[in-house]
Amino acid sequence: MSTTADPLAALGALPGVPEAVDSVRKAVDRVYGHRVMRRRSNEITAEAALRGARGSAALSGADWALEEVRRRTDFSIDEESRTVGAALRLTAEAGQLLSIWRQSPLRVLARLHLVAASGAGVSDELVGRPRLAGEPVDEPLVELPLPGADEVAGRLEGLSQLIIAGGSAPALVTAAVVHGELMALRPFGSHNGLVARTAERIVLIGSGLDPKSVCPAEVGHGELGRAAYAAALDGYASGTPEGMAAWITHCGRAVELGARESTAVCEALQRGAA
Repeated sequence: MSTTADPLAALGALPGVPEAVDSVRKAVDRVYGHRVMRRRSNEITAEAALRGARGSAALSGADWALEEVRRRTDFSIDEESRTVGAALRLTAEAGQLLSIWRQSPLRVLARLHLVAASGAGVSDELVGRPRLAGEPVDEPLVELPLPGADEVAGRLEGLSQLIIAGGSAPALVTAAVVHGELMALRPFGSHNGLVARTAERIVLIGSGLDPKSVCPAEVGHGELGRAAYAAALDGYASGTPEGMAAWITHCGRAVELGARESTAVCEALQRGAA
């Protein structure tokens, strides 16, 4: 990664990416412009958090109906319920970490893994730190080649430096790169997908694109499905301009679908109030 220029800004100019950035901005603006948002934004945020957690859990193998997520109180029964519980905890945690993210992204990632792995039977020695050489990774739905521990450490440091330095790249581009890099690296022994999607959420909120967190990209990623997610991740991992652009536009579509979901929630509340 170059230290003399902003490499993320260059990604923003790839074919199709400016259009995706513009489309996302328009979709987000539609939600924020809805009359219900002016009076009941806290309700929309809470509902978006629930739906986002459901979508993220689905991509990690726990594809529950929304009402089941809403109804359930015990998330310790089996692996699927623990996955859903982890997604809910991460969504709740995201908003508390915004200021730390700008100063120390690696601290935030460690905290997210700690929150995700809580109660999941993960050894204390493996929680909240990048994996060491020879340590396995439990991420069965992601089949990308697994980088070694030294490469993981170097690329995490590079990503952290980019985030701390800031730059001119659109929020969508930064969020997509953070998400894609974490999925490509799988730096932790478990829960990498949940952590990566939460980090994407943090970037979208902290950038000012979605400050009230009402456009959950996780909803869109879940709706687009595991096959499309895996194919787009392959593009990111390839490192080619075409692959990177495909991943960024995929993430853009996910944000748009999250915005559409919250617009529907606004309209349902409006009908109920009429």
